[in-house]
Amino acid sequence: MSKQIYNPLTKYHHDKFPKQTQVAPALQCEMTPTPDCGEKSYQGHGRLEGRKMLVTGGDSGIGRAAAIAYAKEGADVAINYLPFEQKDAEDVAKVIQAAGRKAVLIPGDLSDETFCKKLVEEAHHQLGGLDNLTLVAGKQVAVEDIMELTTEQIKKTFEVNVFSLFWLTKAALGYLKPGSTIITTSSVQAYQPSSNLLDYASTKTAIIAFTRGLAKQLGHKGIRVNSVAPGPVWTPLQICGGQPSDAIPEFGKQTPLQRAGQPVELAGVYVHLASEESSYTTGETYGVTGGMHIN
Repeated sequence: MSKQIYNPLTKYHHDKFPKQTQVAPALQCEMTPTPDCGEKSYQGHGRLEGRKMLVTGGDSGIGRAAAIAYAKEGADVAINYLPFEQKDAEDVAKVIQAAGRKAVLIPGDLSDETFCKKLVEEAHHQLGGLDNLTLVAGKQVAVEDIMELTTEQIKKTFEVNVFSLFWLTKAALGYLKPGSTIITTSSVQAYQPSSNLLDYASTKTAIIAFTRGLAKQLGHKGIRVNSVAPGPVWTPLQICGGQPSDAIPEFGKQTPLQRAGQPVELAGVYVHLASEESSYTTGETYGVTGGMHIN
């Protein structure tokens, strides 16, 4: 019996989004509509059986979708998030546990180097090993005029989006063995930067360079490093300052597929890059952008 084929234009939410705002960091459970992170829609096939994964930003959005997919593929998963996001994190843990896998919740701020080291150590301890870093957590705040872009925001954006990648990787390399993987999360903004996301887009370009350089450095150790570059995806990041409030209703409509993506639509790419299916792939960036080119 053949599976149904869906029109990508209408497979997920394709109407206007209700105008909405939340104070950062936002909660996914209070969004309308709630993003689809694969709680019911993702089907696993045992591609990560027995793996031990650490996902930053795993409470919501793209990180949540990766964590859920990993669990449904047979992995145990530790997720990191900010303490305010505890409710979303507990919801993810329930999905992971329902898949028969172990869920480890480790709240904390990635802009703190000391915490980043503790995060990796705690994940390794509680999972009983570590095979993958999936680095998704990010800070994005739209500012229309560079003269209004504060040094404080620039520093915080780089600390969360870029510096934490260095800190987490350094902490993890003592645990990662040949066959392990690191997956970073860049953005279409690295290639097509918006005028109001100067600091965010700059960090996403830096992540591409980090990924490519680290892949060359770790290749001889049998550790692969790749990146995913999302386009406009419906996540809490967008409604707590990531987009101007007036832009929310039309969010994603500018893409060739004429809608925003849902987090679950990236899950399969993270799974692919973490699995043996991509064993000859390193230093690459996979775009999931609704047709917005990365080059």
